[in-house]
Amino acid sequence: METQSLTGKNALVTGASRGIGRAIAEKLAGEGANVIINYRANEKAANDVVETITKAGGKAIALQCDISVLDDVYKLFDDAEAKLGKLDIVVSNAAIVINKKLSDYTSEDFDTTFNTNVKAPFFIMQQAAERINEGGRIIALSSGGTRLLLSGTSLYLGSKGAVEQFARGISQEVGDKDITVNIVSPGFTNTELLTDDFRSVAANMSPFKRIGEPIEVAEVVAFLASPQASWVTGQNIGAGGGVM
Repeated sequence: METQSLTGKNALVTGASRGIGRAIAEKLAGEGANVIINYRANEKAANDVVETITKAGGKAIALQCDISVLDDVYKLFDDAEAKLGKLDIVVSNAAIVINKKLSDYTSEDFDTTFNTNVKAPFFIMQQAAERINEGGRIIALSSGGTRLLLSGTSLYLGSKGAVEQFARGISQEVGDKDITVNIVSPGFTNTELLTDDFRSVAANMSPFKRIGEPIEVAEVVAFLASPQASWVTGQNIGAGGGVM
């Protein structure tokens, strides 16, 4: 009989209503965790995730939060604790992508990107570090693109580079509580963010000649969330099919 490695653990996944975030939430629930499904606007999609998890015998609760608003981040943690109790696992996944030519970026683009992709993950990790149980897990999603040279992505990938450094530094401040902090950097993955005209190009960059699936990223996150990953911290794990 297969053992569920996260039975009794409480998890929060931001941006969990679709794509990689949904796969992470469903995988953690499949390993026995009770999961908060954070979403910004698509309540129906979030409820679909909750229904999928519940039908499979798990426990999930959808909570709305615009993570670009700092007070909402604090409230998200308050609400999550009120619903489940203290958290054990926090996955900072939600992000936005604005890809343009350098000359086309605006100050609004910069502020929007950094509020969601930089400020929010920093304070999510801060709150997690202060509030999760001893032996907890903090995992943030970056992008394998930070290791590549890609045109038109400077703002998005710059924001992800900041998150990578946040995790490295924070990992050194929470070891006394046996909390680990790690990054997972997906490569080209089968989500709506990957445009149709780039899919074949992305597939040919991998020795496997395909793009990744969200569940393949979720498996890496689930390992880092597990007891077996207790000696892994401050690391950036690539899940990119050999592209980076």
